[in-house]
Order: sequence, then C-alpha cells, then structure tokens
Amino acid sequence: MSAVEPDDTDDPPRLSTGSAGLDDILGGGLDANRMYLYEGRPGTGKTTIALQFLMEGARRGERVLYITLSETRQELRLVANRHGWSLDGVDVFELVPPETSLDPDRELTVFHPAEMELNETTKLVFDKVAETNPSRVVFDSLSELRLLAQSPLRYRRQVLALKHFFTRRQCTVILLDDLTSQDNDLQLHSISHGVVLLEQLAIDYGAERRRLRVVKMRGIKFRGGHHDFTIEKGGLAIYPRLVAAEHQKSFVGTFALSGIPELDQLLGGGLEFGTNVLLLGAAGVGKSSLALAYAIASAKRGEPAAFFAFDEGRGTLEARAKSLGLGLEPVLASGLLTFQQIDPAELSPGEFAATVRHSVEVDGARVVVIDSLNGYLNAMPDERFLILQMHELLSYLGQQGVLTALVLAQNGLVGPMDTPIDLSYLSDAVLMLRYFEVSGTVRRALSVVKKRSGSHEHTIREFLLGPDGITVGRPLPNFSGIFTGTPRYDGDNAPLMVVDEHHDR
Repeated sequence: MSAVEPDDTDDPPRLSTGSAGLDDILGGGLDANRMYLYEGRPGTGKTTIALQFLMEGARRGERVLYITLSETRQELRLVANRHGWSLDGVDVFELVPPETSLDPDRELTVFHPAEMELNETTKLVFDKVAETNPSRVVFDSLSELRLLAQSPLRYRRQVLALKHFFTRRQCTVILLDDLTSQDNDLQLHSISHGVVLLEQLAIDYGAERRRLRVVKMRGIKFRGGHHDFTIEKGGLAIYPRLVAAEHQKSFVGTFALSGIPELDQLLGGGLEFGTNVLLLGAAGVGKSSLALAYAIASAKRGEPAAFFAFDEGRGTLEARAKSLGLGLEPVLASGLLTFQQIDPAELSPGEFAATVRHSVEVDGARVVVIDSLNGYLNAMPDERFLILQMHELLSYLGQQGVLTALVLAQNGLVGPMDTPIDLSYLSDAVLMLRYFEVSGTVRRALSVVKKRSGSHEHTIREFLLGPDGITVGRPLPNFSGIFTGTPRYDGDNAPLMVVDEHHDR
C-alpha cells in the first residue's frame, strides 16, 4: 500500500481507468496529467486494458490517442471488434508499417525501425500530439523504443522527454512495456507516477490464471497484493482482493433455523446469522444434505440463499433433495435459492470471492453454502492461501450477517479420520457427522463439538436420511466409542430409530 495518503480536502478528481475493478483497487482511479506504466509479458492483457482507458475517455467526450509501434490499426480494430467495441472515438497513430506501406502516396506516418533515428520518431509523436491535443494517450510499446535507443542512458532521456512533453500538455499517459528486456527497468519505475504489473500464470491443470498488482502509485492509497482477473468479451474483469475490514455492516443476530427442530435443539436454539458452521465427516454421511436443509429453510422463510457446489451438478442435487422430500424445486423456481456449480480448474479464487459477494450484496443472500472445501482447495495453488482467503471470506460474510455453511469431507469412512486441511479454528461452530455400526447395520450420528456463540448440547444423536427428510433422534447416552466407528452399548434397550433400508442413504 502506498505510504503517502492524499489530503481529502484538496484531493483533485480522479480519472477512471475504464475498469471498475482497477478503479476500486486504486480508491477511485488515476491522478490526471501524470504518466503511468502498465507492464507485463505478452498475452497478459495490456492492450485490452489500455483500450478500456481510452474508450472511457472517449465516452466522456475527451480526445484520446493510441500511439502504436507494435500493432497495426487493423489488429487494434480486430481486438476492439471481438470485445464488442468501436474505435470511432479513438485516434490511432500507427508507427508500424503494414504490408501495404510501400504506397509512395502514403503520408509519412509510418515508422520504419531500421531507417529512422530515435529523435525523428519522437518528433513524429510530438507533432501528432500537438495536432490532436488529446487528454488521454496510450504509448504501445516501450520495447521498440528501447531497441531504437540502443543504450540505457539514451532510452531514459527519451522517456523523460516524453514525460515532460505530455505533462506540459495536461495529458494523462499510459506506457505499455512487454518486459522483453532481460533486466528489470527500475529506472522506468522511478520515472513513472504509477506502475501496474500484469501477470499470466500457467498451472499444472486447467486454464491459465491472470493477476495484477499495483507496484507503486504516488500519492494514492491503494489496495496492495495480487488481484485475480480474466479477459472476457468487454474487457478485463478484475476482482479486487477481498479485505473484510472494508465491509462493515450492522445486523440483528437472530437464529437461522434449519427446519429440523431436533437439530436446532442440539445447537442450543440454532445457528446465529453472522456466524459460520463447518460440517465435518466422511463422504456420503449427509453433510451436503444438512447444509442444503439450511439453504431451503432460509428460502422458505423468504430470505435468499446461495448454494455453491464444487463437487456435484444441479441434477444430482435435485435428485437427492427429491428423494429426501426437501422441496428444493419450488425454491429454485422462485429464485430465492440460487445454485451455482463451480469448476475449480477454471475459476480463480478471486473470481469465486467476487461471485459470493455478488450473491450477498446484489441478490441479498442470508445463507451461503460452500460444498465443499475439498473442491475449493483444488482451486488454490497452495494450502496456505486457502486459509488466508477463507479467513477473509468468512470474516466478510460474518460482518454482512450471513450464515455460512462449509462442507469438508474427511478421508476414510469409519475409524480414525484424516482431515485434508484444518479449518476448525476459523469456524464458529463445528458439526461432526460419523458412521457407526450396530448389529451389522450402518448408522449415522452427529454431534456439536464446537459452538462459540451460546450453549449447545454435548450429546451425540443419531440421524436418518429418508423420504420424510432428515430426522434427528434422541441422544445416545448409553453408547460409547461412536466416533471411533466401533461403539459399545451398555444399556438395556438401544434408543435407535427404525431404519427403512429402501430409503436410508
């Protein structure tokens, strides 16, 4: 984050970058009449975001200019057309000769790198700017200028000359650099008012990931760190890194009921809005069904809910809900419950956080289900990042008064369980689900092992999944060793529920 924070009393208006995400990162946009640097390897999206900057100016009625030494006018128009844009309001000054540039009647606006000196090139730029008098300029790119200069000293002098020229003309300039030089050009960083780095990362499986970072921005307080982005039709979609402290909201901490009275009783009255619960257990034990029950109960109360599924499709979820009689289809049809299937190989963590924020801030979701954290973990390049991102996401959801249900599958079915990642310390409540065996049949049990807010039962209860829904039975006081998978019963009559073998699943 920038060490210098401007005085709000005389802070001049900012210029929009043309990207709502980048404007948010910069706290409103760029300072006018300054020179900025966008740098990144080829393919990171520099041309696209530069065009967004110019088109925003054109939309506001400003005169804008794109000076290109690396791409032709036709190539730029093709980029614009594929984004659904028109360059009618953008002046393009082409300094790269197209194949048809041998026309002797063509005006001298074509730059032949091997035939023209650097000072002549700079003069052409100055003359064009003086002719059009733009308020926004993009210079693409510095790599060609660096080759012409042939020495670091001459190159730096030319960049300084460009800076002073544009500053005197009340012009905001963005320089593009594709980082093709072997050394990091820190001198260029010192000359520029601000530097934005765009990166493209290749992961072992799935689509490439793109992210940006504001390296410096003089006099502007910005959000530091890496921010995920994607290149879509319409430009760069930038997802600012979530900072929970920036999203405070007052709410009433009432109970979010599950629609299962015995479960709410086990939880001491229910789970409070503004908290989160971790549903922990083996595969197939009923974690997703319990989480879904909370989402459906919320929708039936008229409070929107969102279900994010990493592990299964909508058809599978609907089939399970129908077999349990949970009434999923009506609330999906009403729009009060939204279902989104997430592909961790294609969706970056920053984009997922932005999707969750949209569900809360735009759709008004009061209950959010993430099923499961195992799938979310696969979207992260490192386990440490999952914990940090999940901490911010849970803090944000808590401050918005949302009940968050997290599903985490443990390795194994019975006996000792192995958890792929420990998030229990981030959770306000932990509901543990287990299989156990009695007289040759497999049963299910659940217990609240942690609840920060309020009291709860410390008993272990059996539960069933059947055509009548989710049924939670009485406490099992005479059993021991249930969570180990090998229980021992010391009483006279086992208080177990009757199982319908055709429907229990």
